[in-house]
Amino acid sequence: MTDVYTSPLVERIASREMAELWSAQKKFSTWRRCWIALAEAEQELGLPITDAQIAAMRAKQDDIDFARAGEIEREIRHDVMAHIRAFSEVAPEAGPIIHLGATSCFVTDNTDLILIREGLELLLGRAVNVLDRLAAFARKWRDLATLGYTHYQPAQVVTLGKRACLWAQDLVMDIDNIEAMLGKLRCRGVKGATGTQASFLALFDGDHDKVRRLDTLVARKLGFESSYPVTGQTYPRKVDTQVLSVIAGVGESVHKFATDMRLLQNLKEVEEPFDAKQVGSSAMAYKRNPMRCERACALGRFLMVAPLHGGFTTAVQWFERTLDDSALRRLSLPESFLACDGALNLYQSVMEDPAVYPKVIERRLMAELPFMATENILMACVRRGGDRQRLHEVIRTHSQAAAKRVKGEGADNDLLDRLAGDPEIGMSRAEIDAVLDVRAFVGRAPEQVDEFLAAEADPLLERYRDRLGRSAEVRV
Repeated sequence: MTDVYTSPLVERIASREMAELWSAQKKFSTWRRCWIALAEAEQELGLPITDAQIAAMRAKQDDIDFARAGEIEREIRHDVMAHIRAFSEVAPEAGPIIHLGATSCFVTDNTDLILIREGLELLLGRAVNVLDRLAAFARKWRDLATLGYTHYQPAQVVTLGKRACLWAQDLVMDIDNIEAMLGKLRCRGVKGATGTQASFLALFDGDHDKVRRLDTLVARKLGFESSYPVTGQTYPRKVDTQVLSVIAGVGESVHKFATDMRLLQNLKEVEEPFDAKQVGSSAMAYKRNPMRCERACALGRFLMVAPLHGGFTTAVQWFERTLDDSALRRLSLPESFLACDGALNLYQSVMEDPAVYPKVIERRLMAELPFMATENILMACVRRGGDRQRLHEVIRTHSQAAAKRVKGEGADNDLLDRLAGDPEIGMSRAEIDAVLDVRAFVGRAPEQVDEFLAAEADPLLERYRDRLGRSAEVRV
């Protein structure tokens, strides 16, 4: 539709998989899945629910008349009751036992937790594919010396592969956090209107053991090992904050990477992919703007504030529950997952085929390396019998003069020629150039790449080998 607002997260950013996960069809068919699981468990524990009633529910689990449900909701102003009635109309024999003993949050909260779990699995798959591309990039460029920065000022020599390992390490931490969240996620289970399970205790004639078993049975039918041991009307809203914090962490990592790439593209050292017919600017035909990384940064910022929604909601849940959580959660949960999916998709698309320009990298490195090499030159002169303190002053004076020439006149760095021409230095230009072998300045950067990949990235990628190979797509 073009005459009403639709979310750009669905239209332009997130994958079809993630958009379908948070769709109305998925949500309400999962509600019905929860009702079926409840009926099955109640039957197994002795309530008079027939196989025919459960079969009728199963037959209509995914066949939802949204128009009819909407019509009922407009009349009664209650979404869960509207869907109970709509379900009962198409499975009339099951009508008397649908939602038996339950409260609205039985379906809404258990469904949210199922969607959160499946959403985290989708994000995990996307993240490991990004890591796979980063690992390949780091391996390829493990030796390529490049200028390292602190404070965005030239500092020491690193390698491009080592820098990529910084990005990859952040992502490994995010994957660890997603795994941990998946490991501790539980369902709400069957707890009743205020969490006391009073309605279920009445259904089972005061049999506490059956009520406990009902909670466990439903949890397992919904794919969880257990439920939260105590709840109010809802599952603990701190869970949302924890989930959104994991997602925010991905946003941080994406933003850091995309910012670095934008800076590198300005330096003309590394560029994100640029399609053959892509237009960079409507005015400046020569432009190659880093639009993927810019979009990724925007999504990263959106994600980093998401945990606030969870925190504010948790803090104001009076006693067993207030309904002011509902409208915000309908926005914050799906849109955070959609944005995170899109951000990782952009990340992967950039790393599928980034352009690297070694000659530009070398030129910028060599413009600064003479300054960085002065300590090595000083040591070489001392080994030849020179006075360390006098030589330090000579090199300092020439360094300042060369820097003034570079900054004040825009000229090339002539420090090495100055030093070679100074008799107190006593080294030829060829001898000085030998000291400038960049391999002597990168430290253990190449070895750190090998060690990081072997110890951290490769084992993780091997664990998720069956999830690798998915493609990234930038639609617009």
